[in-house]
Amino acid sequence: MPPTRTRPRGRALALLGAAAGVVGLLAAPPGAPSTPLAADPAAAVADATATVYYWTKTKNWSAYNLHYAPDGGAWTTVPGTAMEPACADWVKKTVSLGSAAGLRAAFNNGSGVWDNNGGRDYALGTGNITVKDGVVAHSDPCADTPEPAAKKATVYYSSASLGWSTVNVHYQPAGGSWTAVPGVGMTAACTGWWKREIDLGTATTLRAAFNNGNGVWDNNGGADYALPAGVSTVRDRVITPNAADPCAATPPDTQAPTAPAKVTAKADGVSVLLSWDPATDDRGVAKYQVTRVGGSTGTVVTDVASTVFSDTGLAERTAYTYTVKAVDAAGNTSPASAPATATTGDRPTAPGNGKPLGTDPRKDPVYFVLTTRFYDGDTSNDRGGSQHVKSGNAANDDPMFRGDFKGLVQKLDYIKGLGFSAVWITPVVLNRSDYDYHGYHGYDFYKVDPRLESAGASYQDLIDAAHAKGMKIYQDVVYNHSSRWGAKGLFTPTVYGVRDAQWSWYYDEKQPGFEYDGLTVDTKSGKSYYNGDLWSTAEPPGNTCVNWGKPTGGRSQEGYTLYNCQWPSPTSGMFPKALYHQCWIGNWEGEDSRSCWIHEDLADFNTENPAVQNYLIGAYDKYIDMGVDGFRIDTAVHIPRTTWNRRFLPAIRDRVTQRHGAEAAKNFFVFGEVAAFVNDKWNRGSVNHSAQFYTWKERKEYDADDAKAALEMYDYEQQRGTGDQPTSTNAFLNGNSYHEPDHSRFSGMNVIDMRMHMNFGDAQNAFSNGKDSDDSYNDATYNVVYVDSHDYGPNKSSERYAGGTDAWAENMSLMWTFRGIPTLYYGSETEFQAGKKIDCGPTCPLATTGRAYYGDQIEGSVTASDFSKVSAASGAVATTLQKPLVKHVQRLNEIRRAIPALQMGQYSTEGISGGMAFKRRYTSGSTDSFALVTVSGGATYNGVPNGTYTDAVTGDVRTVSNGTLSVGAPGKGNLRVYVLNGPGKIGAAGPYLK
Repeated sequence: MPPTRTRPRGRALALLGAAAGVVGLLAAPPGAPSTPLAADPAAAVADATATVYYWTKTKNWSAYNLHYAPDGGAWTTVPGTAMEPACADWVKKTVSLGSAAGLRAAFNNGSGVWDNNGGRDYALGTGNITVKDGVVAHSDPCADTPEPAAKKATVYYSSASLGWSTVNVHYQPAGGSWTAVPGVGMTAACTGWWKREIDLGTATTLRAAFNNGNGVWDNNGGADYALPAGVSTVRDRVITPNAADPCAATPPDTQAPTAPAKVTAKADGVSVLLSWDPATDDRGVAKYQVTRVGGSTGTVVTDVASTVFSDTGLAERTAYTYTVKAVDAAGNTSPASAPATATTGDRPTAPGNGKPLGTDPRKDPVYFVLTTRFYDGDTSNDRGGSQHVKSGNAANDDPMFRGDFKGLVQKLDYIKGLGFSAVWITPVVLNRSDYDYHGYHGYDFYKVDPRLESAGASYQDLIDAAHAKGMKIYQDVVYNHSSRWGAKGLFTPTVYGVRDAQWSWYYDEKQPGFEYDGLTVDTKSGKSYYNGDLWSTAEPPGNTCVNWGKPTGGRSQEGYTLYNCQWPSPTSGMFPKALYHQCWIGNWEGEDSRSCWIHEDLADFNTENPAVQNYLIGAYDKYIDMGVDGFRIDTAVHIPRTTWNRRFLPAIRDRVTQRHGAEAAKNFFVFGEVAAFVNDKWNRGSVNHSAQFYTWKERKEYDADDAKAALEMYDYEQQRGTGDQPTSTNAFLNGNSYHEPDHSRFSGMNVIDMRMHMNFGDAQNAFSNGKDSDDSYNDATYNVVYVDSHDYGPNKSSERYAGGTDAWAENMSLMWTFRGIPTLYYGSETEFQAGKKIDCGPTCPLATTGRAYYGDQIEGSVTASDFSKVSAASGAVATTLQKPLVKHVQRLNEIRRAIPALQMGQYSTEGISGGMAFKRRYTSGSTDSFALVTVSGGATYNGVPNGTYTDAVTGDVRTVSNGTLSVGAPGKGNLRVYVLNGPGKIGAAGPYLK
């Protein structure tokens, strides 16, 4: 969640050339002439010729061109004609002069570097001519040079990432001609590799392109491949000259990994959290073996995929000793680490952990709440914070921390009555900042914020209560940054600045023994937002901040002296380099956006450091163990994809599998915020900053060091460009048929559909843009789709969507029937705060923003007998439930829940006329669900299966015998859903669905 920014967002983008793509069809193969070459009818008299030799040793250019004009004739087109190798240190070119007695000439490297004889050009005659360091002579410098032996190039080409069953190489030796299209066939050398030996004659290099014999080419993005003599490999557009034979037998792996270092064990009740630094291995570590000794169970060995392990269910008050070994893929095992010991405490009295519901997440529409702004079930945990008065919240009796888990539990029936079966809640960890109600300023990632909990309404109670109603909890999580106070248990700064006479009224004096928890009031200061551990009257021991305590020369708004180190900064040295990044973001579509700070309140973790990784993995293991059903990942784009794919995503999957089983892990829903606030398919041409990029595994190996790997991956994928990214048919029907999706290259992270979000100015625009992007996601049927949120409205609007009730109804009708998972931001069902500024920080009251308190709308009692079914309601909530969009979303949820094709189906627009019209199908076991959908406008469907179709909205029945079904326009916000062998009319007519 991007905060309200106080720093300018620089967007100085480097200009990126468009890459043609590895699998790009060539308009014309290399070497093909643009026009036919005509014969010269006036060739009766022999022309004069000149063979020009040029000395290369001084210039050492990579290419040489002769630009010339016969005496009295025209100059060649710049840069002239390419010269060819002659003998050692010489290149040559023979040119025809016609009847001319000489020529004028200049030489260049083809890239703008010239030798034009100091601006005078060279005056040359006929016959053999040499030009060496500006001196012209008549001779053949190669006359006494023996004819060089024929050169050969052995080319290996990898088609592993392309899946080609045949490979041809189309080539041109330097100075020679291209082979005829498609070139010559390569022979299979070993799995994924093809080989061809090429005779170069006297040339030492060649240009090449590759193809599958059926018109699909790899021409290096239009540049062709420049290959030397000798053995070369070409793999994923990377050339390796003087390469080893990739098909040579790989020697057996006999080298064991190093022993894991820095093993630590920390007890928490009857659990022990173990972490260690990664071991190293020449071919990579495959797993770790954790050995536990102690208690009555004897020796226990557990295999672990990451560098953190939470050992649970242990005996009380018992000492356990752990050692760790690293194991590689060949089974080589490292020596054991140094032992680490921890003693457990008493068994917690908290309720037992829950278990995720574990069903396909596409079945569950999502209702998104800012917990603190939804419903206040317990006023005793309300807190206004340091900005309570300044923000204007005090005047509205509206503390920032207001809603809580107790209130959410009390209103689960409201959400279920709307028809939602998943609730996305903002982060739950203990926060710390001047304005932290939203949860994105994490301080203690291992502790639930007490301002959210109440007696009988803990976080575990919320999860269990939701599950009891068949509803999922998706927890918002932050891996990218901590608060300005750092992260408790990893690093917390001792102080920031000087607490002098001017500042003592505001910055609390440190209270020994007082521990901040957001809720407890410090008796000396009378504040719960205690900040005494950040300020001092003297420089603290071990301070690393540069120029601590020295005035900056500036003044605050109150006129007080400002000091260095008074505010958190990545460049001042106050945060350790090993654990936190050390720069501000300058280019939001540059590499620095993944390795620098977003804002002074969001201290950016060095997520490539094992200690940081272990801290975060261990923290979020706790919430997985509690039984949450998924994670929404905040600011996912600000962490390299390699770190997600190597560390965090496997750790999530492994933990869910370990605690809840493989099926739960398969359906544990992870969806990332890859914030691309543009309207096009790729984020300003940067693949690394586009949402769909994060849904894919890596396609090559990078350095074992995560920081180096991040840079390698960034450069590699930027070079490959937008035209050379993976594609998928997982979201699309094959004609009218559903096909088994291929998730073998899925990273483990789904994403919020930022392109549809940005284009939801109107539904048709969102639909068109969504379709255009779907081939670049691993599986767009898992995209989370919303109109607006706690950050932005469509087109990066800073206001909540205000398109009107009809437009909202149309948007909802599209979201609930098109591919993806429909998601509604709290209150949108009543157009709550439409047109209001979403977030202005503490500069205005929350009551005037899109994050206003919603509880007044849902006061009273409500009971849901089922999804979309309210059996009883009274008070304000009863009035709210009568609003037109409430009725609309209730029925949309009814219809979607009854038709599997609308939940999990692939789609197609083939053979369909109409604005927002499509067909969807889902087939699995005995389920075969096929639906024809049109939103607002009419449509005609051609080539569909014959049979009986029933509209889920009206109950209208159509019999199709010729493969064609036509539907009239139902009107804006309305829709038609004709289901083959469908269940009939679903639900009752409402204000829009009728």
